[in-house]
Parts: sequence; C-alpha cells; structure tokens
Amino acid sequence: MQGSAIGPASYVVNSSDLNVLSAGNDLCKYADNTYVIIHAVNVGTCSDELNHMSEWAQSKNLKLNLAKSQEIIFCRQTAQT
Repeated sequence: MQGSAIGPASYVVNSSDLNVLSAGNDLCKYADNTYVIIHAVNVGTCSDELNHMSEWAQSKNLKLNLAKSQEIIFCRQTAQT
C-alpha cells in the first residue's frame, strides 16, 4: 500500500490487522506505506500476497494502488575468482 490518503497515523492504526500469508515473508509498515518482503525461497507466494493485500484493502474501504507499487529484486553478488 502506498499513499492511503487517510493519513499516516490513521493508517498505522487501521493496518494493525494486516499480516503476510506465508511464513518467512515479512511486512514493514512506515507512515502510510507498506512493504512486503518476499525472500527467494518464497518467490512463488508473490501473487498470493498481493491478492491478500488487495482484498484486505477492499475490506477497509482502501485501494491497492498498483500504479505506485514497485518490485525491487536484491541479489547477493557472488565472489569472483
């Protein structure tokens, strides 16, 4: 979620029941932004997590703004010999 328009403080209270579906995934909430961290071993859960967040948002009369959503992939650089 990004830019909820209900204000950061209200969003933090409102989003207290938002959790990830899959063990090993993490959720970070900051102001009115939410970050889903999906580790490589759980890469197959990405669609499920996004659908879950979208359904949660609808239940709170909010909307997941896909235009402001981004995917960032971090890779550990391997040592060169």
